[in-house]
Amino acid sequence: MTARSHRDGFSIVALVAAVLLLLAAVALSLVPQPARAASLVRVTNFGTNPTGLNMYVYVPDRVAPRPAMLVMVHYCSGSASAVHNGNGRDYVTAADRLGYVIVYPEATRDGRCFDVSTANALRRNGGSDSTGIMAMVSHARQRYNVDPARIVVAGFSSGAMMTNVLAAQYPDVFSAGSAFSGVPAGCFATTNGSLWNSQCSSGNLLKSPQQWGDQARAMYPGYTGRYPRMQLWHGTTDTTLAYPNFGEALDQWTNVHAVSRTPASTDQPQPSWTRTRYGTTGTTATIEGISIQGTGHSLPMAGMLAYSIAFLGLDSNPPTTTTTTTTTTTTPPPGGCAVTASVNAWSTGLTETITITNTSSAAVNGWQLRFTLPGGQAITGGWSATYSPATGEVSARNVDYNAQIPPGGSVSIGFQATHTGDSAAATGFTFNGERCAVG
Repeated sequence: MTARSHRDGFSIVALVAAVLLLLAAVALSLVPQPARAASLVRVTNFGTNPTGLNMYVYVPDRVAPRPAMLVMVHYCSGSASAVHNGNGRDYVTAADRLGYVIVYPEATRDGRCFDVSTANALRRNGGSDSTGIMAMVSHARQRYNVDPARIVVAGFSSGAMMTNVLAAQYPDVFSAGSAFSGVPAGCFATTNGSLWNSQCSSGNLLKSPQQWGDQARAMYPGYTGRYPRMQLWHGTTDTTLAYPNFGEALDQWTNVHAVSRTPASTDQPQPSWTRTRYGTTGTTATIEGISIQGTGHSLPMAGMLAYSIAFLGLDSNPPTTTTTTTTTTTTPPPGGCAVTASVNAWSTGLTETITITNTSSAAVNGWQLRFTLPGGQAITGGWSATYSPATGEVSARNVDYNAQIPPGGSVSIGFQATHTGDSAAATGFTFNGERCAVG
């Protein structure tokens, strides 16, 4: 056979193969394809974001009628996609089954660590990473009709530290937290602009339970309500965020919850695990600590997230009747309300926290707070109330879990807003039609 014959033979074979491939492609296109699955989606313009975080959200194909929401915070050098597709994957598969929404904050600074060190980071509405995360929470909560009583947070390493900080700063928002290989809230505080505290990371920053509790409470001064239930995980051979931080964090949260540091129960769910529960026992204990023998800075490991999902309450969907609408209101007598408002502002944005106190002798059941924003301010998101409109004279209405205010009781609400130069607090507060004293 000549060279010409070889070339012609290969040409014929190639032509036949191409035709067969074309026919196969056409046949495949005629086969019904599965519906496009839920995926990780980036969200922009979600509200106040002073440190330029990215926001991603995962919404399963079948969302519960009143879904829970998990805020999933990544580790240093991590990303939303890294935890979504990696060591946080069990949270995703559970979301597909249980119908809850996952929000992923993503750090964008060099090293991709979250700020749990600066003064702004360690106070409520301080204008650092936690402020941006709360804007994400507010955005997703309204967008997906989230059950406000089931907003929870979990994180790994840097994300675990942020989990503790968020629980201390926003106890009125989060119902529970799960922290893998973290440190107590405020342990990483620095004064030199650095985001790393070697004394804390090495496990040499030791305080009394009262001191740790005071440090957490200082992140939301004056708050007297309930704090989130907390689950803490740590490996005994962790050299990145040393194991003594586990005990210090247990000191902190048992003090915050005013429960005994002596465990209410101790068991071993797995051979190398020691689980201690404080305050109460059972799956949703007040505080739960899980120590992993012989494990370093590599949490979570296989099987752990199932315990976290159960502790956080993500595996239970209460009846939709939890979203009851309050129809009766009790108007306090004249002079029966007092309001304090505090603002934290930066170049073009601000957060404002408003505390409403019922100073009358009668309980309030259902409320509406009206106030006036200074010119140039526009609300971009809020928490613990619904706000409308975004500018001018605003009405803030209770959500289902804070509709009742007993005599002498208080409710704290807040919002993020943009401004064009006037960052003053709102004025002209009226509560169910009655003007309030402003402190």
